[in-house]
Formats: sequence, C-alpha cells, structure tokens
Amino acid sequence: MPDRSTPTRSDYVHWRTITTRWRDDDAYGHLNNATYYEYFDTAVNAYLFEATGTNVRLLPRIGVVAETSCRYLREIGFPEPVETGLVVERIGTSSVIYRIGLFQGPGEEAAAEGRFVHVYVDNTDPARPVVPMPEAIRTAVTPLLR
Repeated sequence: MPDRSTPTRSDYVHWRTITTRWRDDDAYGHLNNATYYEYFDTAVNAYLFEATGTNVRLLPRIGVVAETSCRYLREIGFPEPVETGLVVERIGTSSVIYRIGLFQGPGEEAAAEGRFVHVYVDNTDPARPVVPMPEAIRTAVTPLLR
C-alpha cells in the first residue's frame, strides 16, 4: 500500500522555481490538470540537462515517459511561482522513478505530488527499444535517491 501522507519540503532533494503564466489556469481559476504534468516534465528534464551538462535529447539512449500520476492536494495557480521538489524513488537498469512535489507559498506541505517513470530506449535502433540507461544519467540521478 503506498504512503498517502502529504509530502513536505523535507521529502525532496533538488529544487527549481517555475514561473506560472496566465494561460496555466483553467476556466475555474486554478492550475489546469495538464499543466501539472508539464511542470513535472520540466522539473525532471531541466535537472537532467543541468546535471549531465548535455542535451539529453541527443543521447543515443533517451528516457521516455512510461507512466505518470498526480495526487492533487490543494489548489495552486497564477500569478504566484511554483517551487518543484525532485527526488528519485528507484533506479533500475533501464528506468528511473521520480517523485515531484509542487509547492506554492510559504507552507511546508506539497500542493501536489507527481510520479514520473522514465524508461530508456535506443534512440538510433527501434528494433531494440528498452536498453540500460546511459551512465551519465545514472550518475546524475543517484544523488537524488532517497
């Protein structure tokens, strides 16, 4: 059974601030569901670009999203920035499981938490779809493991 407690800032290792935009909110005035997933994607991939020092899109083995989920805990939206906390839950041979917390304002509890699974595939040979992750990625994500 997964832990259903509300995550707090202390549960995450790496931080990034994302500026919200007017268009991020839906007709009800809170962050659109799809935008949460954009923030998760940005938190993970921006970290990988910075931590590896390379454009991860150009690696011969790339991470593709195999699974995502989100627990919505409270509303957030424009115009306040969103802080993303990032942690790695598991590192496998060809996959990484990330958890991303979204925080807005001074509180310690996350407004949402996402789960994001990257599976590594061969970027040059579609006949061999799942491959071990590049060592540069493994090196980059290991410090995030909790």
